[in-house]
Amino acid sequence: MTRRINKVAVLGSGIMGSRIACHFANIGVKVLLLDIVPRELSEDEKKKGLTMDSKAVRNRIVTQAFESAVKSNPAPLYDNKFASRISLGNFDDDMEKIKDYDWVIEVVVENLDIKKKVFEQVEKYRKPGTLITSNTSGIPIHLMLDGRSEDFQRHFCGTHFFNPPRYLKLLEIIPTPKTDPEITDFLMHYGDLYLGKTTVLCKDTPAFIANRVGIYAILKVIDSMQKLDLNVDEIDKLTGPVIGRPKSATFRTSDVVGLDTLIKVANGLYQGLPNDEGRDTFKLPDVVAKLEENKWLGDKTGQGFYKKTKDEKGKTQILTLDLKTLEYKPQQKVKFGTLEATKPIDNLKERFKPLFAGKDKAGEFYRDSFYALFKYVSNRIPEIADELYKIDDAICAGFGWEVGPFETWDVLGVKKTVEKMEEMGYKPNQWVYDMLDAGIESFYTAKDGVRNYYDIDSKSYKPVPGADEYIILDNIRKSKVLWSNAGSTIFDLGDGVLNVEFHTKMNTLGGEVVEGINRAIDMAEKDYRGLVIGNQGAQFSAGANLGMVFMYAIEQEYDEVDFMIRHFQNTMMRVRYSSVPVVVAPHGLTLGGGCEMTMHADVVQAAAETYIGLVEVGVGLIPGGGGTKELTKRVSDALEEGDVELNALQNAFMNIATAKVATSAHEAIGMNIIRPQDRITINKDRQIADAKATVLELANAGYTQPIQATNIKVQGKTGMALFMAGVNGMRMGNYISDHDVKIANKIAYVMCGGDLSYAQEVSEQYLLDLEREAFLSLTGEKKTLERIQSILTTGKALRN
Repeated sequence: MTRRINKVAVLGSGIMGSRIACHFANIGVKVLLLDIVPRELSEDEKKKGLTMDSKAVRNRIVTQAFESAVKSNPAPLYDNKFASRISLGNFDDDMEKIKDYDWVIEVVVENLDIKKKVFEQVEKYRKPGTLITSNTSGIPIHLMLDGRSEDFQRHFCGTHFFNPPRYLKLLEIIPTPKTDPEITDFLMHYGDLYLGKTTVLCKDTPAFIANRVGIYAILKVIDSMQKLDLNVDEIDKLTGPVIGRPKSATFRTSDVVGLDTLIKVANGLYQGLPNDEGRDTFKLPDVVAKLEENKWLGDKTGQGFYKKTKDEKGKTQILTLDLKTLEYKPQQKVKFGTLEATKPIDNLKERFKPLFAGKDKAGEFYRDSFYALFKYVSNRIPEIADELYKIDDAICAGFGWEVGPFETWDVLGVKKTVEKMEEMGYKPNQWVYDMLDAGIESFYTAKDGVRNYYDIDSKSYKPVPGADEYIILDNIRKSKVLWSNAGSTIFDLGDGVLNVEFHTKMNTLGGEVVEGINRAIDMAEKDYRGLVIGNQGAQFSAGANLGMVFMYAIEQEYDEVDFMIRHFQNTMMRVRYSSVPVVVAPHGLTLGGGCEMTMHADVVQAAAETYIGLVEVGVGLIPGGGGTKELTKRVSDALEEGDVELNALQNAFMNIATAKVATSAHEAIGMNIIRPQDRITINKDRQIADAKATVLELANAGYTQPIQATNIKVQGKTGMALFMAGVNGMRMGNYISDHDVKIANKIAYVMCGGDLSYAQEVSEQYLLDLEREAFLSLTGEKKTLERIQSILTTGKALRN
């Protein structure tokens, strides 16, 4: 039977339920979101003369929860217009509608009795064969089956989304002994392909995989902290991006999620795991109990490990909790020799060995906390997972780690690390010794571009299931590299398709990257069918290398600046006008030059989570790599008879002048940066493979080299006068500075075609020349150089 999910009912509209509903709406599914009927009228409802029979009253809880979700930040929807895909109702009046829905997801409170009551109602109305799943983080899934029919039991499973569901990639699938294996397989595939999740098959054990290991890791950090007399600021510095964790690190994350959540899960694990050798770690330290008693639970109560206040001048100040005195103090600057020594190392995995070798407290902390974690995860197999890769996948996708515990252990060297673990009293499980005795010294290996893991039962390597559907560049780095320089690498993806990757800091676009793109196009045009421009770094590209622009501008080497801009423009035009199809695969931050490159692709294969925009105004410049030209061209291409031409152009002008950044690929379509014919990949792990498939599709369709446009309609002086009037109005209202006015007028000049007496058609090259001249002139402005310097030295935009 082919199963399709067109309609999903979500039961429970709290923080998780409403956001799960939003994520299904993101992928185009029709959603029914239900919750309970209020027990009494609110004061507002009484004043309006409403009764308990009024629909507005009966749907009040679900309506308020949904409206709160849509307004929340980070946004749960790719585009707010997707909210129309969700309809609202209540359990009493609308539960019967679930008979028309393909999947029912229960997301009510964590109370087994309440869940069972909801399932009684579901059983009344669902049609046979409908999927039913429970989103729970702690209640054993099999306990929910009491009293349910055989068909219900066969189609029932646990599906544990992580909050926020749009952004955290993990989806744990927890079948019961009675779940039909076909249902389990379907959910694993659906979560990956349609919801963009890392789907991990879990056993029905306390807290499943991610929370079991993740909460242990957090509490072990606190234990190591107390052992070594470290403070909150120091721990968050040591457990953030330096080791591939989120910026919020340990204690800031706890504040955001809520300390009560951590306490609830930790207490549940301590009570539910009497035979766990690491059980004492789940016993919360006294200081946490004191925070709970004070109701210092984090952001939801206004203070936790951190507290936001204002100083005597009204400036926002972040204070840190001293765990010894329970007093808030100004944040401290954190400095460790070990961290200083690893600052020049951009590659995360290369950073681990010197971090662990540190002779100061930082090194001691890493050794104590990680060696305990390595021991813990080795003992969890086969209890919580039969395969070690599932633990790495779950912790990375659920907690935002870039490298999982077994992969970290690999980087450090399994054999050497075991010896050091023994010295510190953290002896791993016997199967690790058996692996080493068999001459196998790593948990992972890559063969023919596919990642393999060590399988404990067979004592051999096996491919990670489904890995053949992805193209992971790191897995083919040793065998498929055709050319590389300091900033870029060209891979052979097979089937006549190349990929050029960049790997500079923040993937900025300097000379090495531009050389790599041109070299890749040369190679593709000679011997291949097409090219993908894509990478799998944290961000696609933060834009052009401003350091080079600043250096030449400060020395007044304007010929060099002109050459740089011209060369970059020519490269972008090669991306558009080569003789082979070029597909660009943006993801994450795709700013400035990265956005311009994306806009010049034959087809864009964007990750859904792409934050893209032309942001050059923030550094006192205009888009100079074809971005201003391209938006102008797109407005012209879309014009139809009777359109108010200046209105369409004004929207494009404002996107550049305000440095607007789309918060998803779908939002970028509305900004005309990504076109409706471009493609969107929900699961970023599939993006390079999808981009390759798009190249082959274009090649197989008989790709023909496009011809540069000569018919771009511009408005001339008439348009410029209107734009400048609007800019001057904004200045008079004190919304922008004098320098912003200068930049905005330059943008208007380019988009309107310069000093033309009337509206007429011009060529792409004509607009590129205007764009380059405007960019070059702004590099001679003192205030522009001040903005660039601020970004380079502080990372913050300067408004001057």
